[in-house]
Amino acid sequence: MFGKKKEDEDPAKSPGKVIGLPTDGHAGDEDAGSAPPLKPFSKKGSHAPSKPPSSSAHMPDLQRRVPDLPSAPARRVDRPRTNEAESRRLIVGRDIQLNGEITACDKLIVEGHVEVTLPGARVLEISPSGFFKGAAEVDEADISGRYEGDLIARERLIVRSTGRIHGTVRYGRIVIESGGEIAGDMQTLMPKDSDDV
Repeated sequence: MFGKKKEDEDPAKSPGKVIGLPTDGHAGDEDAGSAPPLKPFSKKGSHAPSKPPSSSAHMPDLQRRVPDLPSAPARRVDRPRTNEAESRRLIVGRDIQLNGEITACDKLIVEGHVEVTLPGARVLEISPSGFFKGAAEVDEADISGRYEGDLIARERLIVRSTGRIHGTVRYGRIVIESGGEIAGDMQTLMPKDSDDV
């Protein structure tokens, strides 16, 4: 009691210490992942945990990870693969205004206001809120909004009930819904190889 240091005390007589274990309660670095830390106990025999550990607590993290293979190609799951024609689609939004020439577009969808020249697209689609002013040469045109200018639809022109076209119109075939309007110069395109004249 007098003159003795605390390090010299007998560890077996001290109830709060366990022989061979560090003072922080861990058994060592190699066993830290396999067993839960010991809790200090107040009476003899009460060192057992209150509830049994779950099976996932004893499994190392390496077994649950998906292996990263550097030679495997990266997969994009967020969007499906699209063909080249789908990737060349331009959508002009409702509050967007666009001026100029559009040269590398396969499908143009107009919901806003455009004043453009569209020389080589495949499809032109104008929504009910859309306005197109200019010239377009396409395979198919689907007009639900307003169109002003020169329009060539080589294969098919569809004018919906809310569609309004003013200008020069050339088409292969035409479909006009009840209520659709076309004002200006309209002519059908002659087939290139017309054998039955």
